[in-house]
Amino acid sequence: MTFMNTSLKHLATLALLTLGVVALGGCAYPGSPNTYYGGQALRAQSVEMGVVENVRFIQLQGPNSGVGAVSGAALGGVAGSAVGGGTGQVAAVIGGAILGGLAGNAIETNAAKQNGLELTVRLDSGRMIAVAQADAGDAFRPGDRVRILSDGYTTRVAH
Repeated sequence: MTFMNTSLKHLATLALLTLGVVALGGCAYPGSPNTYYGGQALRAQSVEMGVVENVRFIQLQGPNSGVGAVSGAALGGVAGSAVGGGTGQVAAVIGGAILGGLAGNAIETNAAKQNGLELTVRLDSGRMIAVAQADAGDAFRPGDRVRILSDGYTTRVAH
């Protein structure tokens, strides 16, 4: 009977871990200048022309949904429940949930990071702007002639 309970606990742990990994996959931030969301399609954008003045490499941090912390806490709690019995088991569940939550949050935060660019552009009007966007491998260099696309909410720099 003990073997059966242990096997069920391991199966539950594996199922929760799988769910957590799948949920974290949805947290990636697709902030690329080549990525449009469905709501951005068929929406007019203003276009301005300009010249790249400066390119700086940056890190973009995607949204933190809390799924990592919740999944980690659940997994840690399940793992802690397999330790000991009585009061010690309760402490292991609580400790496992806390440590699992911290680890899950750290994993989600790290998974949502991506390389980006801060592009400083002098518009033909003379105005200077800076746009941060994902690095899609477009190789912007100072002196490049670029298009600035803006719909009032998002702004992109494109060749």
